[in-house]
Amino acid sequence: MSATRDGSTVSAPLWEPTPDRVAAANLRAFSDAARRSSGRALTTYPEIHRWSVEDPAGFWASVWDFCGVVGDRGGTVVASSPDFWRTRFFPGAIVNYAENLLGRADDGAALLFVREDGRRRTCSWRELHELVSQLQQALRASGVGPGDRVAAWLPNVPEAYALLLAASSIGAVFSSCSPDFGTRGVVDRFGQIEPSVLCAVDGYRYGGERFDCLGRLREIVAQLPSVRTVAVLSYLDDAPDLSAIERAVDWHEWIGAHAPTPVEFAALPFDHPLYVLYSSGTTGLPKCIVHRAGGVLLKHLVEHRLHADVRPDDRVFYFTTTGWMMWNWLASALASDATVVVYDGAPVRGEGTPLWELAGRESVTLFGTSAKYLETCEKLGLRPKEDHDLSALRTITSTGSPLSPEGFEYVYRDVKADVHLASISGGTDLCGCLVAGDPTGPVWAGEIQRPGLGMAIDVVDDAGRSLGPHQGGELVCCAPFPSMPLGFWDDPDDVRYRSTYFARFPGMWHQGDFAEWTEHGGIVIHGRSDATLNPGGVRIGTAEIYRQVEGIDTVQESLVIGQRWGDDVRIVLFVVLREGAELDADLETTIRRRIRAGASPRHVPARIVAVRDLPRTRSGKLSELAVRAVVHDEPVKNTEALANPEALDEFRSLEELAR
Repeated sequence: MSATRDGSTVSAPLWEPTPDRVAAANLRAFSDAARRSSGRALTTYPEIHRWSVEDPAGFWASVWDFCGVVGDRGGTVVASSPDFWRTRFFPGAIVNYAENLLGRADDGAALLFVREDGRRRTCSWRELHELVSQLQQALRASGVGPGDRVAAWLPNVPEAYALLLAASSIGAVFSSCSPDFGTRGVVDRFGQIEPSVLCAVDGYRYGGERFDCLGRLREIVAQLPSVRTVAVLSYLDDAPDLSAIERAVDWHEWIGAHAPTPVEFAALPFDHPLYVLYSSGTTGLPKCIVHRAGGVLLKHLVEHRLHADVRPDDRVFYFTTTGWMMWNWLASALASDATVVVYDGAPVRGEGTPLWELAGRESVTLFGTSAKYLETCEKLGLRPKEDHDLSALRTITSTGSPLSPEGFEYVYRDVKADVHLASISGGTDLCGCLVAGDPTGPVWAGEIQRPGLGMAIDVVDDAGRSLGPHQGGELVCCAPFPSMPLGFWDDPDDVRYRSTYFARFPGMWHQGDFAEWTEHGGIVIHGRSDATLNPGGVRIGTAEIYRQVEGIDTVQESLVIGQRWGDDVRIVLFVVLREGAELDADLETTIRRRIRAGASPRHVPARIVAVRDLPRTRSGKLSELAVRAVVHDEPVKNTEALANPEALDEFRSLEELAR
């Protein structure tokens, strides 16, 4: 059964694929091939998933073959270790990530770029090869070799994708931040990995405003002594003045010195470091997470082709910046011969949004976004199915936070009735998903459909014991997988790495999400474990409260924390109200009644407080931990991780929290 807005239940899924759609899915073709090679019955998703975790060597070898990975697979597929994190996949394989993303060199569209001001350009596969070649030569001329770091402080533009490919083609390690990061945020990240080359931008546009980056770039370069070359892309102005920036060169001059030639691909081991991603850094200096090339490639191929059913010449879009791991996920769609649709700008414009316009105009087949964006569209009263031609759209993916049942219902009611809505969840830690969509199965409101293929997912109690349906516990993975990080940067003996993922439940990967199984074999995530509430010793997920509150029209958004009070914890709910609304006794009563009826009496907040704004990370996630720290008069260790740290000021002396 599935929950609805008023707390009642329904016994039917929101969507089921037709038999023809199931038969045409990549997952069906993969299972047919795997059934022949394995001799196992692999008809249903549970059967395929069970095989993928019981026989990881057979599964991952089949993925390599089915997806046509370019490289030498070697002999051994899984080299097990007593230490979970030291298990290796394809230890003898030779593979180059960039070579697998540049499998085409024709005039079809590889990257389709749109900026919020209407600027549009298409980069063909041939043009992408040429740009990667020029960048590859420019990097080598700047002294970059295997293992050296190349940093990008760039917006979501084709040049950023080409730079990733050029760096990985020669075995350099790539890392990126978006230009909305401040000086401290960039230095906290890039300063740890000591890049040789920094590629940056002169400025960018967002929400109709111009933001100059040259002043911050000058400060950043002064604090990165390892950087030998600073290549600046002119994006805001045609000829920016770079005279005040040490070691700076115009991007076009930097690459223009090299004529395009065939791209060279270094023969690299499966575990060669591909890129460094970063934790949010809200609790201290960001962790530098080093990802292996072969593991990321295979994980993304599984997620794109089998979970999201991406096919050659599909148009794959995700709203993201270069500072979020979904940008890296999006880039890998090139390995499926798909066109990557690249958007740079604000997702909402007044009472509308350019993203559905983009989806219709550019015939997007996979539309990737956040739960927050879908909920915003619903609150704005948008009905994309009436205003845009979404006939090409087959898949919508949602991540960043749990998508409420109402969010599911909104998509099928107002966006498109016949679409695969895949709520997915994973993290920067594995640069992929733990739980994901199934294009051959039904979609139930509020549920992530399935555990990811090759991922031995479970929900456990505090003692590590498996829990049954509708029992909340910790989301874990019980067996190694290829996209486990190589480790953290500058972490001798993997001390921080082990304490982050394996200390809580030895022998399991601990993701840090509070979740439960459903009777359909799906998963519901109730929020981050470190943000769960414990009033009276009963564990409550924050998503259960958000779901009720954000269905109230006068509430624009909300954030909930547990405040230490006496010898217990009490729930405090902060709300941002629509313009003209007031948090009076009637609205407080409405909120409490909604929560009590839709969740439980234990979920009802002790205090409800109206605030002007809520702090969020640069990837758009609300920062419950930062608010909790401020309320308890504790330091927020890294406000640079927040897009709007000034929002915290209002929480410092709220008299409502003193009584």
